[in-house]
Amino acid sequence: MHCVVNNSNDIILEAKQLGKSFPSPDGAISVLNGIDFELRRGESVSIRGESGSGKSTLLNVLSGLETANTGELFWNGQKVSGRSLSWLASQRTAYIGFVFQSYYLAPELNALENVLLGARIAGRINSTVKDRAEALLQRVGMGHRLRHSSTKLSGGERQRVAVARALINDPPLVLADEPTGNLDEATGLAVMDLLLELAGEEAKSLVLVTHNPEFAKRTQRQLTLHLGQFS
Repeated sequence: MHCVVNNSNDIILEAKQLGKSFPSPDGAISVLNGIDFELRRGESVSIRGESGSGKSTLLNVLSGLETANTGELFWNGQKVSGRSLSWLASQRTAYIGFVFQSYYLAPELNALENVLLGARIAGRINSTVKDRAEALLQRVGMGHRLRHSSTKLSGGERQRVAVARALINDPPLVLADEPTGNLDEATGLAVMDLLLELAGEEAKSLVLVTHNPEFAKRTQRQLTLHLGQFS
């Protein structure tokens, strides 16, 4: 299925016929089969699908964390497929913010330091960035725990820090892979509310992978991945 968007100048993320397979003793296992996908600036899209349908692999390929075997990938109209992993990494820090299921906070750092880590990797640490980090943590309800070790935070608190970290470099695109998967129902709902509100407030484009149909309905478009293809 080709997800058509009319204004090509407004496309922030585009995939054309992406294919991805992995080697196995019994031959290559195809995970993505000719994916066509377009995302507009400021648009939110959810992707659902059964386990093993290729959702996480698709996010990894769209973000350049993994390379596709076939097809083309464009960020903001620029073709990035075929680029080196180091080039992709250098561009990704300012272009894409990530929210993962498992938080991936550095245990030796406190909440504020974890948020600033994303900016530090991008070489952007200054007083303005530090102010933004504190403001983001206030916005996600963690202003009272700026200097608490991440190991002392609950799962919901860690994910709030992760949401703030995803936004620290003011990326135009946020990719969220099952961001409530490790949380209880009430905490997951609160984190999802926060993620969608912040994406809207900051006019971010959002791709949300979720197994929760209610969360999926809250994005502007809903897609389903089945056997490596949109259906």
